[in-house]
Amino acid sequence: MSDKKSSNKPDSKYPVNMTETPFPMRGDLAKREPLWVAQWQEKKLYQRIRKASAGRPKYILHDGPPYANGDIHIGHAVNKILKDMIVKTKQLDGFDAQYVPGWDCHGMPIEIQIEKQFGKHLPTAEVLEKSRTYATEQVTRQKKDFIRLGVLGEWENPYLTMNYHNEADEIRALGSILEKGYVYRGLKPVNWCFDCGSALAEAEVEYQDKRDPSIDVGFPFAEHERIAKAFGLAKLPVDKGYVVIWTTTPWTIPSNQALNMHPEFSYALVETVRNEETILLILAEDLVAQSLTRFGLEGKVLATCRGEALSLINFRHPLAATDPYYDRHSPVYMGEYVTLDTGTGVVHSAPAYGIEDYASCKAHGMKDDAILSPVMGDGHFASTLPLFGGMTIWEASKPICSALDDAGALFKVVMFDHSYMHCWRHKTPIIYRATSQWFASMDRPPANGGASLRTTALAAIEATQFFPAWGKARLHGMIVNRPDWTLSRQRQWGVPMAFFVHKETGELHPDTPALLEKVALLVEQSGIEAWHKIDLESFLGADAAHYEKNKDTLDVWFDSGTTHQTVLRGSHKEQLQFPADLYLEGSDQHRGWFHSSLLTSSMLNGCAPYKALLTHGFVVDGEGKKMSKSKGNVVAPQKISDSMGAEILRLWVASTDY
Repeated sequence: MSDKKSSNKPDSKYPVNMTETPFPMRGDLAKREPLWVAQWQEKKLYQRIRKASAGRPKYILHDGPPYANGDIHIGHAVNKILKDMIVKTKQLDGFDAQYVPGWDCHGMPIEIQIEKQFGKHLPTAEVLEKSRTYATEQVTRQKKDFIRLGVLGEWENPYLTMNYHNEADEIRALGSILEKGYVYRGLKPVNWCFDCGSALAEAEVEYQDKRDPSIDVGFPFAEHERIAKAFGLAKLPVDKGYVVIWTTTPWTIPSNQALNMHPEFSYALVETVRNEETILLILAEDLVAQSLTRFGLEGKVLATCRGEALSLINFRHPLAATDPYYDRHSPVYMGEYVTLDTGTGVVHSAPAYGIEDYASCKAHGMKDDAILSPVMGDGHFASTLPLFGGMTIWEASKPICSALDDAGALFKVVMFDHSYMHCWRHKTPIIYRATSQWFASMDRPPANGGASLRTTALAAIEATQFFPAWGKARLHGMIVNRPDWTLSRQRQWGVPMAFFVHKETGELHPDTPALLEKVALLVEQSGIEAWHKIDLESFLGADAAHYEKNKDTLDVWFDSGTTHQTVLRGSHKEQLQFPADLYLEGSDQHRGWFHSSLLTSSMLNGCAPYKALLTHGFVVDGEGKKMSKSKGNVVAPQKISDSMGAEILRLWVASTDY
């Protein structure tokens, strides 16, 4: 007989039946998740879901394309995970929720990478070849990390803005808005980066503090009798006098061509003694006391008049006596934008380097070829500019102040800290610079005589749902105030504005719509490289001698902004639909992709390309500061996936108030 008590196992006072589970006790996500993801790929899970969903109503979240440069960061991860959760939720709700991921592939950052690796001034064909290869490599790297996050989608057939078909359709979109009457060419001040050597989009401008000299400059009286009459005097008590302006951009003084006063403000004629000499000053009456204090002078008001009484009176350029180039007059134009917040109530106007200055001078009949623009694309003054030729505009500030001082026209100079425009790529100061560019007009009536682009876009905003609701006011404010869209860029790696321009008149070839389609067919076969290989004679025949190829490329925001046309209704029209149900991006895209998509669709379709917009915030560190590589406070999503598992990252995203 066997004796139970002789067993080595002691009896348990509390016996427990342990169940055997088919899954391990440890999650071990970092090791096991890659196997799951590989299974989903092998079993073609996304494609099987598509097959099972055939015939259901579609729900389309259109993917805003990340830029094909560098590894994905935590912001990319949050964005893609949110999209994945919404798409999967809509799928479970009974929709056929297809997700086609995409990438933004042209533009400056990639061109800069090619310059860093291979040097500047490469032949265009080589730049395009190397840029396309680089972008392809970046897409492959980023795609791997997005798939690792558990995001399901059409990864084997994404959309790329550099796909030949998409490039061709973008040229067609340009042709369409040209025919509709939105596109024009003109000389206008645009955001210009010296490092990029190109115009910038509104979304490529950020603001940082900058220290500049702020100066008060006197423009000598030129028309004494007219000034006396404006102030109701028979004669001026002394001949020497100045109208005084205040500016924080001394480098614009050589390009001054006018002065601006507000028609409704009261201006004072002030008598004062400077360097033991009695002189007269014209200042806004409300700013006389603080201006005199700033100049270290005392004085009395002899008379006052409204700004409109001084309209079109001429004053001399402050450097008129130093060189014949500066021996010119600056007329007074009325400007509603003049304020009494700071300065003297008088603004100096350099139409090549200020938007209001340009508008004011053009409104008073100044022709484009009369506008002085001595600043070159690299930030240096032209060598022909007297006194300051060859200097960069920033290093010229001191010599300009010295020349003004020598001329007796400098009343005060102090260093001034202010918020100033910078290039978001180079983090360097930018300027407004008048150059000949192609624009999409916000306010010109289109060819059919219908509503302007601004009116159409604002109506489209009203028809769009916003999550959160404050996004509506934000986008509305940006559209209602924005200037015309600068479509052109002076780069190589971008979709060409494939126009043939008359060498003498600058006019487009009369057959431009047909020629654009002819170019698009070539690009469809071999990419934008085809444009650069086009032989003028084979294309234009006898006209070839009179025309040249336009060298500009399209703003990269036009690339991504037309994906509703090139993707939703183009390369992936079978999978997707127009308009999309939802666009979802970070809150910075009100001035970026949401914005450019709205404008292009308003021109092409008369409506928004989306039914709803959802914005999420930026990822911040423990102190509430935005994560950035430069601050060193970033957390890489790859590190989280490799250590804890992507599901932990997904749980975190799901639990936050995005």
